[in-house]
Amino acid sequence: MSVIEGVHEDHGATFRSVGGKRVVADYGRPERTHRAVRNVAGVIEMGYDIRAVTGPDRIAAVGRAITADVPQSEEEGRYGFVLDDGAIAADAHVYNAGERLLALLAPGRGDRFDRALADTGVESTDLTGELAVFGVHGGQATEKVASVLSTGGGAPEPAHTFVRGSMGDEGVTVIASDAPTGEAGYEVVCGVDDAKRVFDTLVNRGLNAAPFGYRTWESLTLEAGTPLFETELDGNAPSVLARHDDEEGRRLIGLAPDVVPDAGATVYEDGDAIGAVTRALESPTLGEPIAFAVVAGEPTTVEAHDGGRIAVEKTPLPFVEGGQQSGRYPET
Repeated sequence: MSVIEGVHEDHGATFRSVGGKRVVADYGRPERTHRAVRNVAGVIEMGYDIRAVTGPDRIAAVGRAITADVPQSEEEGRYGFVLDDGAIAADAHVYNAGERLLALLAPGRGDRFDRALADTGVESTDLTGELAVFGVHGGQATEKVASVLSTGGGAPEPAHTFVRGSMGDEGVTVIASDAPTGEAGYEVVCGVDDAKRVFDTLVNRGLNAAPFGYRTWESLTLEAGTPLFETELDGNAPSVLARHDDEEGRRLIGLAPDVVPDAGATVYEDGDAIGAVTRALESPTLGEPIAFAVVAGEPTTVEAHDGGRIAVEKTPLPFVEGGQQSGRYPET
């Protein structure tokens, strides 16, 4: 659940569920908001499950639980996956905060992370109700963060590093993201008691930023070629991300269909079903349909709304060249 739901309602928000969590869907006119975020900056409340991991063996234990090496140095982090029988059960951003590791996990998937750490001798504490996380993304996100952050050193860089500072009278931790929207991006972590004031600062102080919800998040990340846990990652092997085929020859690809298909629509190679669409929309930037699909073959058509077929072509990623390259899009 959002920690500042009333504030979002004041901005005209509608809500939806992601991973069993209530998050902002949009504030109206999501396509216009999409362009405002890409060109300037926007702010979104993320629906993460949050864990703090403590104990002397925390780095080794978490390193065994996710598909990434946990950094030994403070103020650094990594992005990886929690696996269950070789399939992705959660995605995880893990940061070294000194005497504890902070993990930001896919909404509703903190329990999978806890399970992966069972019997390792470390303690995983649920901080989901104690911390808020706001994403700041867009072509001028760096300028936005710099305009309101007091650290003495400016916005953090490179990706997965963080700094501690303040925004107004509120203490915050600001993390440099790996550009999932194809533009500069940061995540601002604060206590829930400070969340309302931090959100107001991010939206209204310094360089203005547009509040946006998950509908715009999904369109921005699709244009950037960034797979999301809820649509592309959940239940797939990491190899599906097109770095190489999985054991069944499946891979995640970009598609250019003639019209927007439904998520879940069957993808065909001539007459044979070879996979399914995971996410599709009319690109606000390109003004034409784009889609992700997991397939084992070379696509020629996609199932249409009426049961017919839509012509489709495989297309390289990203769909839109932004100011930065997403650190997560598949290699094609």
